[in-house]
Amino acid sequence: MTRRNAVSNLLLGFVGLGLVAASAACAPTSDTATTTTESPIAESPMAESPASTATANETIDQVVASNGSFSTLNAAIQAADLGTTLSGTGPYTVFAPTDAAFAALPAGTLDQLLLPENKAELQKVLTYHVIPGSVSSAQITPGAVNTVEGAPVNIAASAGEVTVGDAKVTQPDITASNGVIHVIDKVLLPPGLQLQ
Repeated sequence: MTRRNAVSNLLLGFVGLGLVAASAACAPTSDTATTTTESPIAESPMAESPASTATANETIDQVVASNGSFSTLNAAIQAADLGTTLSGTGPYTVFAPTDAAFAALPAGTLDQLLLPENKAELQKVLTYHVIPGSVSSAQITPGAVNTVEGAPVNIAASAGEVTVGDAKVTQPDITASNGVIHVIDKVLLPPGLQLQ
């Protein structure tokens, strides 16, 4: 088995294990003491982009590769050998940082992440932006959601803005054939990230 296949199989295993947790986190609860809140993204002033329907026949990997705002994310996906995973059947929900988000990282961070010896850390960063299942803006509710990386990320809403960790969702619901992409303005770094 090649290393690439091993990484893909490992990540697909994480997706399978995390699917139940993500589904539970995104589904309304039946606890009578808890009130279900409508999706803060759905309430935001951002309208569904025309790109949302135009990309429905492309995989997440293809959408990222063809969008000029995601050239750094695309390079990172290729460096981490995650292209095959993101072109698989999924489904996945990806919180996708733009090129400007990567440029805003502290000086040298992106260069370090892209080094071959930091491939495992780059995979952690990228999988921290992915939750199992296809979760549209209408299905997202505030709270902690487990990522494919393993650590949870918090989704919150305030004054019409939706945040994932400390990143703001700037465009929701870019639909792909194997999931959905929500564009964010910052790169999410998983807790305890150690770069060499």
